[in-house]
Amino acid sequence: MQEIETARLYLRQFTPDDLDELYRIYSDAEIMKYLRGVKTREETESAIHNMVQHWAENNFGMWALVHKIDRKMIGRCGLAFLDQTPEVELGYALDKVYWNQGLVTEASFASLNYGFQILKLERIVAIARPENIASQRVIQKVGMKYEKNARYYETDVLYYFISRETYESFDFRF
Repeated sequence: MQEIETARLYLRQFTPDDLDELYRIYSDAEIMKYLRGVKTREETESAIHNMVQHWAENNFGMWALVHKIDRKMIGRCGLAFLDQTPEVELGYALDKVYWNQGLVTEASFASLNYGFQILKLERIVAIARPENIASQRVIQKVGMKYEKNARYYETDVLYYFISRETYESFDFRF
């Protein structure tokens, strides 16, 4: 089971025991506004199953983010396949109580590091809706560059990427 520790977070794989906490996040309309809307408890349970399965099949996926001080699961961050493509996408969702503290950026750096150093990927992408300025800021802070407007998950998005070469030359401060 893959785990990562950052300055303020533990990144670990999801388990069925995370259902209540993830459902609390996935059922919040403000948090899920840009992430295809709120999910039911059953959809959240299925999402956890799919995240566990993705790890088993691909050796990567979404991590549960656990806040070190609060000892609480506060969101998810990690890598997955971009909508019907072989490209690997950085994605995240965070409990709004923890917004604007740099935690998603911290977790995103850890995820990129895993993708480039452990998985030996050559490129990782990220997408954000044009109106989701906060997500675009995170994507840019981790060194990703805008490439194009695109359409994924039946939504118009901005498409960003970072190459292994750029990642290795980026001066990370975490």
